[in-house]
Amino acid sequence: MSVENTHLQGITLYSHADDFRSHWIRYILAEKQIKYNLIIVDEDDEDLSSLNPYNQLPMLVENELKLYRTDIISEYIDDRYRQNKLYADAPVARAEQRQYIWRFNQDWLKMADLILCHPDTLNETAKQQAQKQLRDTLISLTPLFQHYPYFMSEHFTIIDCMLAPVFIRLKTMGIELPAQHCRPVYLYFQRIFSRPAFIKSLTLQEKNRYSEFLPNQ
Repeated sequence: MSVENTHLQGITLYSHADDFRSHWIRYILAEKQIKYNLIIVDEDDEDLSSLNPYNQLPMLVENELKLYRTDIISEYIDDRYRQNKLYADAPVARAEQRQYIWRFNQDWLKMADLILCHPDTLNETAKQQAQKQLRDTLISLTPLFQHYPYFMSEHFTIIDCMLAPVFIRLKTMGIELPAQHCRPVYLYFQRIFSRPAFIKSLTLQEKNRYSEFLPNQ
């Protein structure tokens, strides 16, 4: 769909049909039960540049505000719409969440980008190196999923909204974790992927592609 001359009331989210960053924002909106206008668009849509100089997705528009960096969109939504808070209010806890988001962006999401965004042109050696690095990192962090139902927390938080869209794409990235050693991680997957908001956040394309990880509808 072209984004040119689109004027809608409330929040409008320009989203890719199958992309973990777009999915991250759709998941937040679903968890917070916010109604919004969803426009599915590709990053190479030439009209997107009229709203976003970097042609990045997702992009959120509300009134005169235009946001196109995922972590900024994420925090704006949670501050603007206070129901079902996902970020901590306490300064220390909120700083820790921001730091996790920065670290995952620098590490996991960059590797996921490398594997998912250029599958046809990616050098096979670079792909295998990224797959191994991401797999080994997740295996080494398995203890972080042992003691809490959510990531390092008794309560569902913004970190879970960020991680779930990446985790459901692990198989597509060619990454399989050892079942016995990573049992806490797999149990975490089951809890997150079965949440009604997670299922609601999926596009039709994503529901079809990742149906094996979802509870029977």
